[in-house]
Amino acid sequence: MTSIHSTQHLGQALRAARKQLGLTQSQLALAAGVGLRFIVDLEAGKPTLRLETVLRVIEALGGEINLSGLPAATEGSGHDS
Repeated sequence: MTSIHSTQHLGQALRAARKQLGLTQSQLALAAGVGLRFIVDLEAGKPTLRLETVLRVIEALGGEINLSGLPAATEGSGHDS
């Protein structure tokens, strides 16, 4: 498991995963259904990318996000009341 503490670290981790899988940035973009520019920006650690799209890239790499150190969320609670 990889601990991520910044957008730059996330970009580095995703670049390393992509290279380990033998994918080019273009191939990953195609697999994730995003543009090449998005992959370039993501790997560079751009902080303003849409989380939904970042999650698609992570899924295309075969990964998932796990949160630790936070209270467990209950299913079905989409917002605070």
